[in-house]
Amino acid sequence: MLAQCLGGFGAVALAGLQADAAFAGNGNSQAGPNRAGHGPHHQVRAKNVIFLYMDGGPSQVDTFDPKPMLDQHNGKDPGRLFDVEPTQFNNNGTVLASPWKFKQHGESGIPVSSLFPHVAECVDELAVVRSMTSEFPEHTFANYFLHTGSGLQGRPSMGAWVNYGLGSECQNLPGFVVLNGGLIPPGGMDCFGSGFLPATYQGSIFKPSGTGVANIAPAEATPQQQREKLDLIGQLDGLATQQFGKHDSLESAIQNYELAYAMQIAVPEVMSLADEPAHIQKMYGMDAKYKPTQIYAAQCLIARRMIEQGVRFIELTCPQVGGDRWDQHSNLKNGHENNARAVDQPIAALLKDLRQRGMLDETLVVWAGEFGRTPFAQGKNGRDHNQFGFTVWLAGGGVKPGMIYGSTDEWGYKAIENRAEMHDLHATMLHLMGVDHTRSTFRFSGRDMRLTDVHGHVIHDIVG
Repeated sequence: MLAQCLGGFGAVALAGLQADAAFAGNGNSQAGPNRAGHGPHHQVRAKNVIFLYMDGGPSQVDTFDPKPMLDQHNGKDPGRLFDVEPTQFNNNGTVLASPWKFKQHGESGIPVSSLFPHVAECVDELAVVRSMTSEFPEHTFANYFLHTGSGLQGRPSMGAWVNYGLGSECQNLPGFVVLNGGLIPPGGMDCFGSGFLPATYQGSIFKPSGTGVANIAPAEATPQQQREKLDLIGQLDGLATQQFGKHDSLESAIQNYELAYAMQIAVPEVMSLADEPAHIQKMYGMDAKYKPTQIYAAQCLIARRMIEQGVRFIELTCPQVGGDRWDQHSNLKNGHENNARAVDQPIAALLKDLRQRGMLDETLVVWAGEFGRTPFAQGKNGRDHNQFGFTVWLAGGGVKPGMIYGSTDEWGYKAIENRAEMHDLHATMLHLMGVDHTRSTFRFSGRDMRLTDVHGHVIHDIVG
């Protein structure tokens, strides 16, 4: 029986391999920084994304989710008041009231803590999601989950997925850029990788100073000599293609060489802030005495300039401050104040600048960390990781402005109303960009892979 069926089993396996190869070939033939994998599925609300990544996990009860019960029961044993889940470091203290006062702002009356006086001025632009959750309480896995939709290392970043689906409108810059203010997230460069997607979709790391990337200035060779070198490389690569067939690594290398050639002119222009009016630079905080504010101001201003050039997806990482990112396991007050001081003015300026230029309606701005913090102390004056309920916000790009979605319990501990998952955030971001997350797939290892895996629902209530 086995002898007679042997050919049949082989045929089944061969058919599967051929299907994968055919799909991969189609994907790679369409792949490229300026060619979409499948194009939009429905109306496009946002053409670009600026992702403001808050490294370490800001505390929801100290930023955008006020909880009077924490003031009322400050210093009490949380285990006597509600069920306390195991924490990352198992060093639980008493209920910890927020050191900052909340005040309602704008016509929407959304409360914002005194940590963000500048962002509070833009609150009518925000859709504040108070019921976000994660599956992971540890930075590395939570970062992979936030960036790639999976806690596993090596999956494509959401910036790569966006560019795979829609391509880039920019001929001379990468479609996915990471402006590194000084802190690469736990999890490293795989947070920005292309995974199993063609390598041309991976994030390109820029620094918010100088030329942005190393060796961008043309070498001693003239432009004509550089062009001739690229043409020769192209001919040699063409010979390899004829002999061995198309291969993702080779195709991506060719495209990257061409893009690098074009970037020699485009990058210095987009990175130079000298032509920005003095009042714009001041609005962003380029003249701030606090160095991290200057760094983040440059990141936000460069992000706006890159959006103007058609860069599809830009992520901003946090600058190095005196504390440990937003990850205050101790000394919460000093750490959160330092981090907020670095990003508050530049973020508000970015929102205002995009609005006054008529760009906010087509630019989706997302503010998020990998998880939140506990409503009770770690030790005496810090907060541990909390994946059960925290806050993110979105603005522009088809988002319904001036609203709050979902809620946590009276302690700010767990999401209880309109609970949202990370897959829902990704599905919503893709939806606003005209992409159906269930149809944006890539065949890999015999399976149609997607950013949201087999999960995710669009949060239609925050879509305008």
